[in-house]
Amino acid sequence: MSIEEAPVAGWYWTRWPSREGIGREDESRPRRVLTVFGRTVLVVVVGWGTFSGGRYTGWAAAAAAAGLAAAFALSAGYLRVTREQRPAASYLLAAGLVGAGWLANQGLAYTLADFLWIGLAVTALIRLPPAPALCAAAVALGSYTAASPASWLSIAATIGGSVLVGFLLRLDIEARGTARLLLAQERAARAAEAESAALAERARIAREIHDVLAHSLSAQLVHLEAARLMLDAGTDREQVRERVVAARRMAQDGLAETRQALSALRGEFTPVGEFLVELTGRERAALTVTGTPRPLAAEAALAVRRTAQEAVTNVRKHASGARCAVELRYLDGAVELEVRNTRPPRGPSAAEPASGELAASGSGYGLLGMRERAELLGGTLLAGPEDGGWRVLLRVPA
Repeated sequence: MSIEEAPVAGWYWTRWPSREGIGREDESRPRRVLTVFGRTVLVVVVGWGTFSGGRYTGWAAAAAAAGLAAAFALSAGYLRVTREQRPAASYLLAAGLVGAGWLANQGLAYTLADFLWIGLAVTALIRLPPAPALCAAAVALGSYTAASPASWLSIAATIGGSVLVGFLLRLDIEARGTARLLLAQERAARAAEAESAALAERARIAREIHDVLAHSLSAQLVHLEAARLMLDAGTDREQVRERVVAARRMAQDGLAETRQALSALRGEFTPVGEFLVELTGRERAALTVTGTPRPLAAEAALAVRRTAQEAVTNVRKHASGARCAVELRYLDGAVELEVRNTRPPRGPSAAEPASGELAASGSGYGLLGMRERAELLGGTLLAGPEDGGWRVLLRVPA
């Protein structure tokens, strides 16, 4: 129990028992059947004890039956308001039950009077705050003691048994309430965990979509923009056609990469080395591999693939005409990927569109996605200018 939950004396004596323990929303069917059976037996026993022996005849019997019905209605109301934890109504009905017990005792309905007093004492110990519960139980059991003709030993046994039953049932209610609260908290925690997992999966899919579409569409944009500039400059038709064909080839490559991304989402990967050879060959970048190549874990391999793809795409978009070099290093317990590019040549040409126009096509999510991948794996990603160019360094455990 935390410091905030530690009960102070005044608060403890006025604290109601756990509402979750009294509630019957998730009560099992066997328990409900047992409750109905027990109440039926109680009604039969009290009714038999009240009317047996020919104690009432004629109008007296009718009045006794009406009083019995009123007593059970009063008891049902008391159980309802205590379950709802309404203080004023609970204490008022408890006083009414004590008075009803005395009326029944004066009308010779001794069984009904004992039922009202003892039942009130037990339910008060179960459902009321400790201070009012002890007062109600003391008044009810005191009334029973004063009116009962039984021996002191029998009275003491009845009082002790009632107090013990009420105390044990209260402990059971508190334990059941605590269990239900813990179950509700566990369900809430599981729901939050499932929501967090769903958000993480959506973020992963978003990164996959960005990596594939940004690479493919920006590559097509490079060639289409170059074709537009060539047309505006009156360049030879054959050169323009080459750009359009290159854009078409990039679209085909994008379709292939989409299939690869879907395979990656299903956990199917091509080797990192093969992917980098294909990527650098297509982008005319230099590739260097150091260390002893080895299979990488799925997430690490995906991080290397996507980082290389994004970094090389950014070179084409933001540093058109610059030389690009890719180096993959296999280290002890880790793998590093470094992508460098030189300073781009000054001034746009008709063959290549202005880097500013291509840079405007970026959304800014590429670098964020690369960094997210690295951090999720416990790695790091550094990106920044170097010698007039740009350098991206990824290091992940592998």
